[in-house]
Amino acid sequence: WSKNKTLHKYFVLHHSVCLALFFFFAGTVSVVYLVFLVTVKTARLGIHIEFNWLTGNEFFVPEFRILFPQLTGVLTLAFFIHNCVITLLQNNRNQENNVRDLSIAYFLVGLTYLYVGVMIFASFPSPPLSKECIEQNFLDNFPSDDIMSFVARIFLLFQMMTVYPLLGYLARVQLLRQFFGNAYPSLFHVLALNLAIVGAGVAMARFYPNIGGIIRYSGATCGLAFVFVYPSLIYMISLHRAGQLTWPALIIHIFIILLGLANLIAQFLL
Repeated sequence: WSKNKTLHKYFVLHHSVCLALFFFFAGTVSVVYLVFLVTVKTARLGIHIEFNWLTGNEFFVPEFRILFPQLTGVLTLAFFIHNCVITLLQNNRNQENNVRDLSIAYFLVGLTYLYVGVMIFASFPSPPLSKECIEQNFLDNFPSDDIMSFVARIFLLFQMMTVYPLLGYLARVQLLRQFFGNAYPSLFHVLALNLAIVGAGVAMARFYPNIGGIIRYSGATCGLAFVFVYPSLIYMISLHRAGQLTWPALIIHIFIILLGLANLIAQFLL
């Protein structure tokens, strides 16, 4: 096994979605198992962290670091995902429940990520290792012969088998409908888009298998457009057409756009 050279080409070439739908339940089950795994590992390792600035404790971790834009890049992707969620919610039978369902979903997802991230960071054994040694894929922090981590990878494989077709569908609906006015203009268009998506994924898995870097770079890039630029521009244009655009509103929204641009630039400098 090699993180850079081992690719599951069979699953890339698999043409049936039925298998992925059959394992759809593994998405939720895998999340529950990951929370269980993190809880067990944290209980065994203990907490190795200290925030007191006045003591020279070897576990000291500062609350603020100059590398914080790496986190803002990841958070921007979280806001960008809202663009994909809207596409899914358009197919709901009871549209009046969208706000409630989306709020519950965001709360549970945020709570899960926060719990896993905080527990892994707090329990990472430093010393002897520094917190800088934490891998981007938190499962890589455990030994390769760890049974619980191996089971977690199996669950995540099933989860990706269900999520990947869904992401392809979202990309197809948004891109092809925008350029051709139809989510399924022809078999050729859909095939070309799917090949591009799969090819991009395979290339990343082969040449840059760093999930943290991919998330923050793509999040900052896509977020610049869909989180900072487009909403601000559309709102300013609507105010201008209504004759209600003021200098304070213009300055504030230009500042928001500049924040997104600074967030993108910071990803490549830090």
